Amino acid sequence: MPNRIEIRDLCIGYGARSKNIKTIGCHLNGCLIEGQLTCLLGANGVGKSTLLKTLSGFLPKLGGNILISDNGRNGHKDITEYSDKELAKLIGVVLTLKPDIQNMSAREMVALGRSPYTGFWGSLGEEDNRIVDKAMEMVGISELSIRMIDTLSDGERQKVMIAKALAQQTPVIYLDEPTAFLDFPSKVEMMRQLMSRARETGKSIFLSTHDVSMALQIADNIWLMEKHNDKSRTLTIGSPHALAENGILPRFIEGEGIHFDPKTLTIRIE
Repeated sequence: MPNRIEIRDLCIGYGARSKNIKTIGCHLNGCLIEGQLTCLLGANGVGKSTLLKTLSGFLPKLGGNILISDNGRNGHKDITEYSDKELAKLIGVVLTLKPDIQNMSAREMVALGRSPYTGFWGSLGEEDNRIVDKAMEMVGISELSIRMIDTLSDGERQKVMIAKALAQQTPVIYLDEPTAFLDFPSKVEMMRQLMSRARETGKSIFLSTHDVSMALQIADNIWLMEKHNDKSRTLTIGSPHALAENGILPRFIEGEGIHFDPKTLTIRIE
């Protein structure tokens, strides 16, 4: 299957537009495959959110390449060669930031996912409305349609932002801790929905999560980000079973009272 996104010798950090540069990690390499769900794992503070924001274009890269497929028209181009409008049709992004928005309903927020095609103030056509309604139905928030965003719980608001990304209909979706505010049944259902979206529609879905157990059961591939010193990070990439068999996952997971079974990919606490 073709690569949607490929990073080559990527360097991430802060201060690219100033002289006060803080490097988080360099020489990062990997690819996101069409039709697969990939989970980004790593300890707190390792740089997962920085990597996601850099891949999204919200943070400028410090070096290397982020190559993005434009659906086969011109092969892969670096992220810097795309306009914001072009990127909005290729990549949908859901971050954990709480949107400070008032006087907007849940459905109006989801409908903003259609703005790359209609313009920010563009009116929705019949097909746009169908796509918005379907996105809300997929994440189970149809009944929240007329609720104001500022009256929703954190979990409800997170579902609205995921529905917005689905309504955007991009071939790539990035999500930063998409299940952070959800109860356990909602977490399972959300991850199953994302897995289905990837496999049934050919999307490349890339999400960071601290829920290691669920990621190992659902993900097609794992990006494991590890810190070695203040400026050194490594990315180890493979299927959950491959990373379990070669000892990478046991080393990352196991600790005092924590045991990992590489055959069943389950974690046991004693």
